[in-house]
Amino acid sequence: MTDQVPALFTPLTMRDVTLKNRIVVSPMCQYSGVGGLAQPWHVAHIGGMARSQPGLVIMEATDVEPAGMLSPGSLGLWTDEQEETLAKLVANVRTFSDSRIGIQLGHSGRKGSTQIPWLGGRRGEPLKEGEGAWQVCAPSAIPYDQGWQTPVALDDAGIERVKTAFCNAARRADRAGFDVVEIHGAHGYLLSSFFSPLSNKRTDKYGGSLENRMRLGCEVVTAVRKVLSPGKVLGIRINGSDWHDEGTTEDDAVEYTRNLKNAGVDYAVLSAGNVVKGVKIPPLVPGYMAPFADRVTAAKIDVKRLVVGLVVEPKFANELIATGRADMAGVGRAFLDNPHWPVRAAQELGYTMALPHPYQSVGPRWQGHGLLHRV
Repeated sequence: MTDQVPALFTPLTMRDVTLKNRIVVSPMCQYSGVGGLAQPWHVAHIGGMARSQPGLVIMEATDVEPAGMLSPGSLGLWTDEQEETLAKLVANVRTFSDSRIGIQLGHSGRKGSTQIPWLGGRRGEPLKEGEGAWQVCAPSAIPYDQGWQTPVALDDAGIERVKTAFCNAARRADRAGFDVVEIHGAHGYLLSSFFSPLSNKRTDKYGGSLENRMRLGCEVVTAVRKVLSPGKVLGIRINGSDWHDEGTTEDDAVEYTRNLKNAGVDYAVLSAGNVVKGVKIPPLVPGYMAPFADRVTAAKIDVKRLVVGLVVEPKFANELIATGRADMAGVGRAFLDNPHWPVRAAQELGYTMALPHPYQSVGPRWQGHGLLHRV
């Protein structure tokens, strides 16, 4: 072990929130809510990962209004009961972990009203008539794919309703005790579908030019920043590219990030794809999304960068931070493989990190024999 602190384990401060390390658990939908309410599974899921002390754990995509639900199992944040349930979850996790806790707020747009992915044989397909389907909305009345529901094109009143829903959900997240709010503006969901020319065919101030297609996302960020406590952190996930010849480009994403920073975001996550079916995905190598963040860095945009995309191995995550390619490393599925991923990372990087108090009596034997590799 060494006294030198690896870059991955250095603290990061944004506004009044300090992450004790740069490890971020990316939001991973569980599709296990009931009426939008978090269940005991969510307490175990979030708490299990927070137990090993990452810098930040982000709750799964949580929808801001009923029309924005992705599936019947999605979480929501538009009622008092939903807020109270999440507040209890946050308070529970804080009794044993000082990891910061965030929540991702989103609206599924035209990709909503779908089957719970793990239920039955129709993984993520649209709900059929008689299965409780609801009307979805989008910038334009274009279905996500053949056989999918035709969305209602939002009018001015609908756009204002969506902005209000994001603000109300952000207020609730703030009151529930979350340290970080991340807006989901990627992957073809509502804000992403406004940004992409593949799904946005409007001719008003929200469509056509890049400036117009960025407008709704920037307006949502501006409005949410105003209602969120000044010391809380606001982030956003956008597409660094649609991976489609007629979609958004990396240049578009850089300009969007610049405008989002000016609107009030503290960090940005640049992901990609999923706006339309059938796009050609580049080879899935570790950090395959990192070049999008590199573009933001080259453009000298003063925003923190959370890099995602097969960030699995601790040495690679540490390298992202040490070389300045990222401010935070987003780890997702690797946490499902090993909820003690930060302890494994510390071992591999030659660093001793503090274990939760109940584990400290076995800490030296536990860490020294590499038992975590078999968790």
